[in-house]
Amino acid sequence: MSNIAVIGAGNIGEALISGLVNSGVDPETITATNRTPQRSEELNRRYGVNTTDDNEAATTNADVCFLCVKPYAVTDLIEELSETIASNETATVVVSMAAGVTLGAMTEAAQSAGTPIVRVMPNTPMQVGKGISVVAFGKYVDEDQQELVTELLGACGKVAVVPESLIDAAAALSGSGPAYYFLLTEALVDAGVQMGLPRETAMLLATGTAEGAGAMLARSGKPPADLRADVCSPAGTTVQAVRELEESGMRGAFYRAVEAATNRAAELGE
Repeated sequence: MSNIAVIGAGNIGEALISGLVNSGVDPETITATNRTPQRSEELNRRYGVNTTDDNEAATTNADVCFLCVKPYAVTDLIEELSETIASNETATVVVSMAAGVTLGAMTEAAQSAGTPIVRVMPNTPMQVGKGISVVAFGKYVDEDQQELVTELLGACGKVAVVPESLIDAAAALSGSGPAYYFLLTEALVDAGVQMGLPRETAMLLATGTAEGAGAMLARSGKPPADLRADVCSPAGTTVQAVRELEESGMRGAFYRAVEAATNRAAELGE
């Protein structure tokens, strides 16, 4: 049974804890850190995990240490924990859940040669067990550790392993992706209101359609182009709407959005 440290139990940290506990991981093996006693009490009451405000204590003898903090804090935190990690009897795998911070920067911050480090870009649907975690493994992470990290992240959704050179582009799809879908749904709601629908009704129609379309994408096995074509009857209403979207540059807008997100992630790592 693995000991797990979750450093920084905010939204992503709590989503990870929730996924782990709901998948059957013993909450007694999880130690979460945060800054306030009130938050500690809440996490302990909700999930039964151990809590502390001492990062080093949480990391002591941990098999996996998830760093769920902002990008600017990652390398400083690794430096803070490096002595504890080096002295642990087990080889503690350090897993960063922050955007932009490279494996090289984290390896340098670890100060101890051979520290196994993993870079992960999660997304917010982890909170409902439907997340995507994009993973890049450092060179010191062995096969057993890769399997363990993949299994733990899989408790919160799906896992995609990529070389680090592609993680920013992958994260621009999945890490930022929920915002694109939320924005699209918001626009559909407003469009429905413009055409006379009550906002509550428009919200029901747009969100329910998003849920149903997502389920079809996940379960049908068909590519999205085929599913779209199935809805577009010849000379029908939907194909006319799709033509309008294409002529308005929707596809190009997504190209530019993903490129912008990728470039920004690279900037955060500089």
